[in-house]
Amino acid sequence: MGEDSATAMYRTRTDALTTDVGEGRPVVFAHGTLMDRTMFAPQLEALRDEYRAVAYDLRARTDRYASDYDLWDLTDDCAALLDGIGEDSAVIVGMSMGGFMGLRFALRYPERVNGLVLIDSMATPHPAEQREAYADLVAPFEGMHDPTPREIAEGSTAELFGETTHEENPELIETWVDRWATYPGAAVHNELHSWLGREDVTDRLSEIDVPTLIIHGEEDPSIAPSQAEPMLEELPDAEMEVIPEAGHTSNLERPEPVIEAIRTFLDERFRPA
Repeated sequence: MGEDSATAMYRTRTDALTTDVGEGRPVVFAHGTLMDRTMFAPQLEALRDEYRAVAYDLRARTDRYASDYDLWDLTDDCAALLDGIGEDSAVIVGMSMGGFMGLRFALRYPERVNGLVLIDSMATPHPAEQREAYADLVAPFEGMHDPTPREIAEGSTAELFGETTHEENPELIETWVDRWATYPGAAVHNELHSWLGREDVTDRLSEIDVPTLIIHGEEDPSIAPSQAEPMLEELPDAEMEVIPEAGHTSNLERPEPVIEAIRTFLDERFRPA
């Protein structure tokens, strides 16, 4: 069976789908639902002096948004991306959906993962009532190529940003709402369904024997820190950093402490002596 055309895209159109800066050990960033690679701009800028930092757009932010896919398809995309940038392996940094993918990437392609950073993510599925609510919300967007209604984009801010950001940085939120309101409805529908029915991988975390850093916003309204904490017990080599005054997009809301946590992790575990 041939390779999926969307996956092949990551091998052949790498320049158009990535922001690729710096030289050194590769660190690859995968964004969460509704976000895009620009959410990692502060981290890329901070790391480029010592590492090759690469952020890429997942399928929903490309012209291949309309087909059905799941998290395992996204792992194949990530492998193709590594091929496209000429790297055998990398530290994989995944935010939310990107973290769901990152865990599975480490399970499917263990030889291609040097380490993991999981930002506002978890190994378990969302609770059933939450899955049902999300599915109902995006059901009207199935097959819709018109832009996502702005009221839906505005409503999503309650899930993506913390209380402090709502109070102190509404301009950041408005910038992303403007962007979300341009997305084709089908892109949002298929992106959400790529992970909505995902399986629980908790019982396989012991297979991921690479250094792992868990970063989580203290005010995350979508995935509470307590939902990420069990990974500390199951992953063979994991540590956790909770970011005060940050919600579900902690690396975007509070970039400085997230940069500090990632840089310390990388420097201690991956920088040559």
